[in-house]
Amino acid sequence: MSLIEIIIITLVKIVVILSLMLFTVSYLVYFERRISAWAQNRLGPNRVGWEGILQPFADVFKLLLKEDIVPEKADKKIHALAPMIALFVAFTTYAVIPFGPELRIFNYTIPLVVADVNIGILFVLALTSIGVYAITLAGWSSGSKYSLLGGIRSAAQMISYEVSMGFSVGGVLLFAESLRPIAIVEAQSGWMWNAVLQPIGFITFLVSAFAETNRLPFDLPEAEPELVGGFHTEYSSMKFAGFFLAEYANMIISAALIVTLYLGGWQIPYIENLGLSSTLVIILQIGAFIFKLLAILFFIIWVRWSLPRFRYDQLMNLGWKVMFPLSLINIIWVAVLIMVFKL
Repeated sequence: MSLIEIIIITLVKIVVILSLMLFTVSYLVYFERRISAWAQNRLGPNRVGWEGILQPFADVFKLLLKEDIVPEKADKKIHALAPMIALFVAFTTYAVIPFGPELRIFNYTIPLVVADVNIGILFVLALTSIGVYAITLAGWSSGSKYSLLGGIRSAAQMISYEVSMGFSVGGVLLFAESLRPIAIVEAQSGWMWNAVLQPIGFITFLVSAFAETNRLPFDLPEAEPELVGGFHTEYSSMKFAGFFLAEYANMIISAALIVTLYLGGWQIPYIENLGLSSTLVIILQIGAFIFKLLAILFFIIWVRWSLPRFRYDQLMNLGWKVMFPLSLINIIWVAVLIMVFKL
């Protein structure tokens, strides 16, 4: 394949992924509102379009028409830069997540991932670490004590839970012997899913993902009863929409990572033994990835409307006194499995 063909195929994949992501994020907000209505026994959005299906477009138009207000004492450059950092991190992380096996079209073999790099997982962890700067800078630059407290809380929370998340991923890397996401998925063929082999690592990663995305019960950076709205109190119009979009994009990233690292990615156990055509197998595998992704997203939304928010001291105690030791135990457990059973 020539360099020009590689560039064209990569650009097409980027456009497709970005379009699907923006569409999914928009309707994820809608489904969150519908699921919350179901959980609380109320109607939810049902006015704009059939069953409120056009509500996401109405929300976008509303935010576009709102006035962009910047506090007088705010650092205007940093205030504008913070949501851009959040969006950059959210959009860039999608590049290394595979959502299916290789596809063959017109004699071209196309991997269903934008960038198939050997350090994919390290790339994701590095970018998510940068994400804390967006919220911290947003809180500091707003010139508001409520925003500043939200930013400080976010920095402490995300740094604390990134440690547990990193050690949880360590067990996955020991099994796969690779940082490449596609290799990690291929290492989970059959029922060798990491969620089955290392349930402690799966649980610690799942809880850390809630904390990293600032979702209830870990939404301390924007706790309305204490901080009015937290780090984005002084944001309005499309700058606020940028943080809102980044939060839901990060939700999808977290769910996709959980599926890739622990639930076998696109793998369907023993589908190769059914004698199906290769095209049908690929379609079913892509469908399996989407199904797993939607199931995790439903669970994340369900938890938000089911559990109360932690106190700040409870949050930090859980991170350092429970999650961190459990993630270390998980690595020891995985090492023992590999040593005893030669996995």
